[in-house]
Amino acid sequence: MDKPREVSLDDLEAARAGGEVALVDCREPAEYRAGHVPGALLIPLGQLVDKRDEIPADGPVYVICQSGNRSLSGADLLRQMGIEAYSVAGGTGGWAASGREIVAGPYPTAQD
Repeated sequence: MDKPREVSLDDLEAARAGGEVALVDCREPAEYRAGHVPGALLIPLGQLVDKRDEIPADGPVYVICQSGNRSLSGADLLRQMGIEAYSVAGGTGGWAASGREIVAGPYPTAQD
């Protein structure tokens, strides 16, 4: 695949502004519950292969972790499975530090 392995936080935000995007948070459950990007689906890095069928593959998939290291490995793994995947550089830590919305708890979006 000749597309970049990583995208910026701004690239992710622009994609989200254009509609719903597939965003996989590859951190561990406790990290995810502490705070994640709204709409992110939790699939820990070690489970990406086993849970491949849960990953939407009808468009690009953005993979995010805390800083961008695990997500780069996750995006590479998904690409090996034929999925157009991009690691989000800066990760959830960068997303939060930039003042963007974070959701705490076990669900992709805030529950009423």
